[in-house]
Amino acid sequence: MMLLTHIFTWFMGELVGMDSYGNRYYRNVARASDRRERRWVLYKGLPEASKVPPEWHIWLHHTADAPLVTMELRPWQKEHMPNLTGTQNRYLPSGHDRRRGLPVKSTGAYEAWHPE
Repeated sequence: MMLLTHIFTWFMGELVGMDSYGNRYYRNVARASDRRERRWVLYKGLPEASKVPPEWHIWLHHTADAPLVTMELRPWQKEHMPNLTGTQNRYLPSGHDRRRGLPVKSTGAYEAWHPE
């Protein structure tokens, strides 16, 4: 399947740009006048949709006609972290059986509701 995408890109794709992760963004060279242009991304490494930065995401989804200038990280933003589901580094809440520890004790701030 990946080979077909690369062949299609070679014949029908026009490179629009590249992001900081090395992903390459393409659009159709020729398109019918009654259809929207087709846009796609070829990922560097494993395909992971969360690696598409916001400035390219809006272009891929036809929200903007041209890709935005690269956005800089705001002070409150973090660098990209891949989806770790299914790996040893996955998130496990406190008290989970696989976390190897005792559950966090209740603080007592919870009060049960009793109907009148």
